[in-house]
Amino acid sequence: MRKINPQRVFDTPCKHSGLTRSDSFRPEGLLSVSTCMDTDFRQEMAEDVLSGMTGSVKSIPCKYLYDAYGSRLFDRICTLPEYYPTRTELEILDRNAHLIMEFFTEGEGSLIEIGSGSDLKIRSLLKGLNREGARHVRYVPVDICETSLLRSAHRLLDDFPWLCIHALVADFTRHINHLQDGRKLIAFLGGTFGNFTHEQGVALLKGFAGIMSGRDRMLLGIDMLKPPGIIEAAYNDQSGVTAEFNRNILRHVNHRLRADFRLDDFEHLAFFDPDREQVEMHLRARSRISAHIAEAGLCVSLEPGETILTEISRKFSRMRAMDCFDQAGLVPVRWFTDANAWFSLVELAVRAG
Repeated sequence: MRKINPQRVFDTPCKHSGLTRSDSFRPEGLLSVSTCMDTDFRQEMAEDVLSGMTGSVKSIPCKYLYDAYGSRLFDRICTLPEYYPTRTELEILDRNAHLIMEFFTEGEGSLIEIGSGSDLKIRSLLKGLNREGARHVRYVPVDICETSLLRSAHRLLDDFPWLCIHALVADFTRHINHLQDGRKLIAFLGGTFGNFTHEQGVALLKGFAGIMSGRDRMLLGIDMLKPPGIIEAAYNDQSGVTAEFNRNILRHVNHRLRADFRLDDFEHLAFFDPDREQVEMHLRARSRISAHIAEAGLCVSLEPGETILTEISRKFSRMRAMDCFDQAGLVPVRWFTDANAWFSLVELAVRAG
């Protein structure tokens, strides 16, 4: 296990907030950053890409969609008319944030956001804090991209200057044990859980359960089954932002691993597989392609029509979700959803005994 580097601390002055300085237990917000990653996580990425591109189905882990540029593209995707998950989840958060954030009225603790990315959703939760809760909360965003973490943290401190933020640059699939000790609410939002296979997802939830005490909670976002046409449209927007986002994974590989993929050699492909109840996102070769990935020591060849799998996004029935929770040793405490039951936020606790 890699040792966390010493924290780099930044002081941020108070500006404006719904709570005044006298309402807060802190004179001003504080931002600190620590990392579990190599300087640029090149070795970990090379190992992941080597494994994925030499498998029976060529693939690149979807976490590498999210470099700084990819994160900005995904922020744009979240505003598109076809992309229902973000606006639906925000509706649920806005309606129920005050109930969820009662957790911090009962005592001090950490609000840990896994794969934090944009600060859009966490704002809804922070706005749900009452004065007592605001005195008790510490925000811990966890993301692989330090640039995105810092950009979001500074935006939050502009609007919530009383907030104490400890940003953790980490791969949550590898560094769960580096999360804060003590009382915590773990927010794993946005349907990211669906990017894992059933086995991977259960193992991930078991990992979270392993660092949770009986007083801790987890808020998990899951995208529910719905008509396939609605699902597929969300991954095939007419403006082409998702296609650019998908191809950006090759730009990221080119930059980090000294590869020579030509992005225009690939077309975006996304479809819903009803048997597996998941969306698959691929990059499909337009012609015969050969590329070299220097840092992985690998030459890759693709035939016309051959694909690189870049993401899966599983969609859930309640029964399927409950099966995952049960296998991971977690139980639902509260289940929040929208009027159409298109998306759910599930508050989970560790199963007693």
